[in-house]
Amino acid sequence: MKALKTAIFAATMMSGATAMAAEVSGNVAIGSDYFFRGIDQAGGEALSGGFDVGFENGFYVGTWASSVDFSGGLELDYYAGYGGSISEDVSYDVGYLYYGYPQGPKTEEFEEVYASISAGDATLGFAYSDDYYASTGHSTYVYFDYGVVLSEAFSLGFHFGTMTASDAANEADDYSISLSTEAAGLGFDLSWIDSSEKGGLFADNEFVLTVSKSL
Repeated sequence: MKALKTAIFAATMMSGATAMAAEVSGNVAIGSDYFFRGIDQAGGEALSGGFDVGFENGFYVGTWASSVDFSGGLELDYYAGYGGSISEDVSYDVGYLYYGYPQGPKTEEFEEVYASISAGDATLGFAYSDDYYASTGHSTYVYFDYGVVLSEAFSLGFHFGTMTASDAANEADDYSISLSTEAAGLGFDLSWIDSSEKGGLFADNEFVLTVSKSL
């Protein structure tokens, strides 16, 4: 984690020295809940936000945080990656992501490597951890996303993901359908979320409304 923080700091300093070659963006959001791969993280309203620095060569670094109802109440993630294009319609993304919980025990924190390929409105991706949340062993998450533009104002997103893991308690499929629009400079996203597992923290026919603002 120290190495990743150092890389993010160095890249941010580099962005200041080569401002013409980098783009800084940010976002804030408030949602009626926060689900991660079909598992409830917040138990109710969640406030989140993040910053990204993207470079012309395809490299990017960033950080993202959200309120959660465990591990001291804060998730703070760091990531770095590279994105590029194979053709006009096909692109890819590879990177590293560290999930931090600075107010909780270090044993809950974990890291993943991820990759995805997109063709048109479809994306196929995966994430792999050699020691998943709370030191529960390796995990692999594979997902498929597809977006549909309904009109100038609305779009529809479909998601399916499946988790395999050393700890069977972490294994589940998750599904979602999201209707998105923009108004008054804000983004509005209404999602239906479900999972193959029922009970506990797993999504069971849930609806989540998220309002976001790009910075």
